[in-house]
Amino acid sequence: MYFLAAEGGEAAHNPIIPAWEEIVVGGIAFIVLCFVLMKFVFPRMEQTFQARVDAIEGGIKRAEAAQAEANQLLEQYRAQLAEARTDAAKIRDDARADAEGIRQDILAKAREESDRIIAAGKEQLAAERATIVRELRTEVGTIAVDLASRIVGESLADEARRKGTVDRFLSGLESTGAR
Repeated sequence: MYFLAAEGGEAAHNPIIPAWEEIVVGGIAFIVLCFVLMKFVFPRMEQTFQARVDAIEGGIKRAEAAQAEANQLLEQYRAQLAEARTDAAKIRDDARADAEGIRQDILAKAREESDRIIAAGKEQLAAERATIVRELRTEVGTIAVDLASRIVGESLADEARRKGTVDRFLSGLESTGAR
């Protein structure tokens, strides 16, 4: 433009201050550019920024929700674990109590069996003692009659007399031994 102005005979222009035609064309271009930016570009950019903000905030909210759900599941797991431990302790205690009950039952049965065996042994001993005493009485009586026959010199063969004599003799011995 400087060259055009010089050719047209106009005076030289100050290069720092532009010509008014350039200011008008530049202003109109600037206004058109601002209008296009404000009408089309800025709303599109705002939508993109808002979508990014929504995505970030949504991601944060989803992460917070996932964290809350994870915490809730963790608490449920801990509660279930505590309940399982309580149940296991109860089962152990019940098993110990059952084992103690079974032990006591077995001991009681063993005592009963032991008492029964001891009682049967005592009865058997008493029966054997009675048998031995009876046999000894008979033998002692026979020996005593033979001895008395030798001493007296006459036969004590009469069974009834011999039996009465032996019984009196043994009764006398028992009463002497009982004192």
